[in-house]
Amino acid sequence: MTAKAQETPSVGPPSTALAKIGQQVGARLHAAPGVQKAGVEGIELFIQYDFLSPAECAQLIALIDADSEPSTLFLEGENNGFRTSYSCNLDRWDEFVLRIDARICTLTGIDPDNGETLQGQRYRVGEQFQPHHDFFHIDQPYWPEMEETGGQRSWTVMIYLNEPEAGGETGFPALGIAVSPRAGMLMAWNNMGSDGAPNLQTLHAGQPVTAGTKYIVTKWFRERSWL
Repeated sequence: MTAKAQETPSVGPPSTALAKIGQQVGARLHAAPGVQKAGVEGIELFIQYDFLSPAECAQLIALIDADSEPSTLFLEGENNGFRTSYSCNLDRWDEFVLRIDARICTLTGIDPDNGETLQGQRYRVGEQFQPHHDFFHIDQPYWPEMEETGGQRSWTVMIYLNEPEAGGETGFPALGIAVSPRAGMLMAWNNMGSDGAPNLQTLHAGQPVTAGTKYIVTKWFRERSWL
């Protein structure tokens, strides 16, 4: 599930702990071979091409097709077309999924215990995920439970598994950019600002697929242990 953006969000105060996580992960990604930092003001965003092989992408797509169900939001009953994709939590103890998960954790340097279960998502023609934040809004009913189970989300890692025939870009409306899907490409961003407070400019959307199907996997990391 994912948090829906609010018109007047209460995002929370700066956090020394989250600022430290941001600095450590950012420095690690900046130094990692093959990782590029996007030259965009307002967000700390990194890209690595060919993070997954075509065979790994195909295997993940098969897992998503086998188990996906209509995607949900933390605010149940308020979807109303906001998120129309299909998704599933992959079996985090499956040997193949464990290998992919471990590579993501190694790349970021974040303790695997802080990572939520890898989620697979499928978007067919017309399906989308309207603009939202991955961090939690602390004025929402779900926040007390999230605070007790790992706290705030720090980093997001998303990997495209294929390239739809048209559409399906990941748009960042506050920044005026959109990233086109490319099979095997990893994209990682810090949901916090440099002060450790949630960064409103990380607002993003899965734009509608207009031809073909889009598959991705997403991993969210928490401030503390999620397990």
